[in-house]
Amino acid sequence: MSGTPHTADVSPLRNRSYWAAFLLGIAVMAAIDEIVFHQILAWHHFYDGATPDIALLSDGLLHAAELFVFVFGFFLMLDARRRETFRASFAWAGFLVGLGLFQVWDGVIDHKVLRLHQIRYGVELLPYDIAWNAAGGALLLSGLVWTLMLFRRTRTASPRP
Repeated sequence: MSGTPHTADVSPLRNRSYWAAFLLGIAVMAAIDEIVFHQILAWHHFYDGATPDIALLSDGLLHAAELFVFVFGFFLMLDARRRETFRASFAWAGFLVGLGLFQVWDGVIDHKVLRLHQIRYGVELLPYDIAWNAAGGALLLSGLVWTLMLFRRTRTASPRP
């Protein structure tokens, strides 16, 4: 490495490992949702407003998108390692933001605004909604706080010799 500051040390938001892990977090939370709530528990499909065939198709499309995002994030992560700009702390912060953002988006936008599906049917939704969104909010908040701490640390750190 040269004597100039490494671009990975400038800001977590300007580091490829942060964004790669962000995409991985989105994909992992989508996979957890798909596997646990769509397949194992069979509580809902991605789109429940049509026939069972359409509901199953919507799950397949969600799964395909999740795999695409996972592979893209994985290759970005490999590229960060190849460029020697990978920073684990940036990656963990991005991963938490991705996990939380997917879950909050799903709980607020997909469940309540677009009404693509609910968490579960035939039960009182409020406890499920609170648990779902609180868990996602905790992940998102943790990632954002970590990102802010990293951002502050990189802003006050002197450049490497």
